[in-house]
Order: sequence, then structure tokens, then C-alpha cells
Amino acid sequence: MIPPGYILIRPETLAGVQKAVEAALGPAAAECVAAGGRAGGARAAAAVGGTGEERVERLLAQGAAIGWGHFRLERLTPTSLSVSVADSPFVRAYGSAGAPVCHLTRGVLEVLATSVLERRVVVRETACMAVGAARCRFETVDG
Repeated sequence: MIPPGYILIRPETLAGVQKAVEAALGPAAAECVAAGGRAGGARAAAAVGGTGEERVERLLAQGAAIGWGHFRLERLTPTSLSVSVADSPFVRAYGSAGAPVCHLTRGVLEVLATSVLERRVVVRETACMAVGAARCRFETVDG
């Protein structure tokens, strides 16, 4: 069953859109795709209550439940957040790449981190399965 407010779309469709935007915009495409993640992530983050750690855990569980991969909270401190993802359908659909490709996930995690850490942060994908890493890894940096 698809949760209310969601649509079912194949990862290959999103990868195709991402590759087309990359072809049209070059490096600026990454921020366009991340902006989409931030838009969806803002709504999801606003709907989740609890402590910072509880909110992070709930949103990571939701991400797994809707098929975005196997999320793991690596680190949460008052100043930083680090999350890894295995079995990302976006990477499977995108294929091999020379640089990280999980911009949509990065955007969602950026909104979550900004909300939980209560200040503007940027999230970077520091490892990506598309470039050969075992897991995709996302870490906050001050924005």
C-alpha cells in the first residue's frame, strides 16, 4: 500500500530526469535535484515530532519503508549528523558514475539536519555506491 501523499514512480524514471537535467545544466543539476529533495523533505520533517534523535530515526525508517534504501544513523551530535544508505534504488537505476549521484536523498537529509540541529547546515555526500563505495554516506557541514 502506498502511504497517503505519495505516488509510485520507478527509480529509472527519476534517474532519466536527473541525467537529462545534468545534460542540460552540467554541475548545476545536482543542486536542482537536491532542491526537489529539500521540498519533499520539508513536508516530511514538519510532520514528525519528538526529540531530535527520535525525528531522525522516524524519518530514516520512513525512507526505508518507501523504498529509498537501508538507512543507518551513523552519528548525531548537537552539531552534526551523519547517515549512510545501502541498496539505494537511485544508484541502481543511475548506474556507475564518476561523482556522487544521490542528490535527492541529500536534499531530504539537509532539511532534516537543519531542522534537528536548529541551524542552517549543508549536507554533502562523501561516499556513493555509484562510484564504488559500499554505502552512500551523507554528512553535515556548516552552511
